[in-house]
Amino acid sequence: MESKKGLICIFIASVLFSLGGLLIKVIPWQALTINAWRCGISVCILLLFAKVTHHKLKLTPGVLAGAAAMCLTVSSYALANKLTTAANAILIQFTCPVFVILFLWFFFRENPKKLDIITCVVVFGGIACFFLDGLSAGNLLGNAVALFSGMCYAWVFLLNKIPGGDPLYSTILGHAMCVLIGLPSAVRETEYSGEIILCAILMGVFQLGLAYLCFTIGIRTAPPVSASLVSGIEPILNPVLVALVLHETLTVLSILGGAIVFVSVMVYNVLTIKLENASKEPV
Repeated sequence: MESKKGLICIFIASVLFSLGGLLIKVIPWQALTINAWRCGISVCILLLFAKVTHHKLKLTPGVLAGAAAMCLTVSSYALANKLTTAANAILIQFTCPVFVILFLWFFFRENPKKLDIITCVVVFGGIACFFLDGLSAGNLLGNAVALFSGMCYAWVFLLNKIPGGDPLYSTILGHAMCVLIGLPSAVRETEYSGEIILCAILMGVFQLGLAYLCFTIGIRTAPPVSASLVSGIEPILNPVLVALVLHETLTVLSILGGAIVFVSVMVYNVLTIKLENASKEPV
């Protein structure tokens, strides 16, 4: 029951996260400026939640490692959205479950199953399509940054695996790091209209603050691989919103790569759940 509640929280968080692609494109600031604004608001919301729930900070190496992973994830995602299409950024970041599998194997000695290996190979085939497309479309750097974001995001899903880890304070500290990193960029911005500031506030409150509040609640009980896969709603909604509002389109090769990544990851999720249920049935 607790794991189901956790997965519901991850799902709500993913819906809120999906607003990111559109808002980052709409706001004319530099990526690190946008990231600093939204992370600053997020820190305020999460600190309030920590105070209300009497959640005390224990500064451990695990918390600091999680904070670094969080900072790198949200910073690189914001950068990727400015350097490539919103669809490419989110779909490449959605390779996160593959990196969860690889990191569990390499760092935690949890050997991958045959299905894990097949999924990794297929997903990396989809990534190859993005990078082949990036060579011709000029999105190669953005695609590479998005892939790096997916690698960092995998560590966010593994926070509970790190000794002394604390998802809430890792998120708070990680977002605080983003504020410091983005300050030099923020002071150089010249466009501060009411509409832009409103979008930045909405982004901080909903797309990051409340989203990560749901995320940190959910990640406590949701299994790492399942949690990362439930977030599949985000790569669907994110590019759809951008396409509807800004009419951003994808090349055929990017569509193929995105389809390979998304379908293979979701099929993996379904098959994994079926195998887990079958193993629990009495013989």
